[in-house]
Amino acid sequence: MIKKLTSCFVLVVFSVSMLSAQSLFDKAKNALKGGGKGLSSDDIVAGLKDALNHGTQKSTDKLSAVDGFFKDAAVKILLPPEAAKVERTLRSAGFGKQVDEAILSLNRAAEDAAKSAAPIFLSAIRNMTVTDGVNILKGPDTAATGYLRKTTSAQLTAKFRPVIDSSLQKTGATKYWKQIFDTYNKMPLVSKVNSDLPGYATAKALDGVFYYVAVEEKNIRTNPAAQVDDLLKKVFGK
Repeated sequence: MIKKLTSCFVLVVFSVSMLSAQSLFDKAKNALKGGGKGLSSDDIVAGLKDALNHGTQKSTDKLSAVDGFFKDAAVKILLPPEAAKVERTLRSAGFGKQVDEAILSLNRAAEDAAKSAAPIFLSAIRNMTVTDGVNILKGPDTAATGYLRKTTSAQLTAKFRPVIDSSLQKTGATKYWKQIFDTYNKMPLVSKVNSDLPGYATAKALDGVFYYVAVEEKNIRTNPAAQVDDLLKKVFGK
């Protein structure tokens, strides 16, 4: 009987990209309480890991594509708040093209960096303990995202920063940034501005990645997939 249940579970894991709260998280919680008919916490957490693998891969694939950041209003990187006055002043002075090029370059750098996120996420998920997994299953809608942010932010920042530095050079953002602020700082009666462009772009790129990891986690929790529901009932039946 246990072997049969395990076989069913493997089929569910294979289809886990389609699962949701009712199909994985809620039913997994029920299984953890004894409704899993022989399934262990290890089995259930293995399913969670596969779901998160899929979700993080989908997120990073989306953002690392051309225009993944630039044409998505939810994560598009704009000039930092402290540069808002700079942007307004330069646009009104006829330097809108240079500002637009700088913004495009910031987003291209983030798209380049996002390519390196997936293996870091996969490593963190692989190293997740059963206790971590159970706590995520019992936690709020973005518990897994919170876990990944806590366990990967330092490594992602270390990985993203040099990629973004290089990409900003490659796409010309550093040049555009220098042009923008050199131009602005030469204007009369303005306060000089000196922002850390790579640091800002790195932080915003990470925000964008975690934004979509959270979107995918919520999707896993809330969008049932009818074509696998029967299997789920067999494995996680109430």
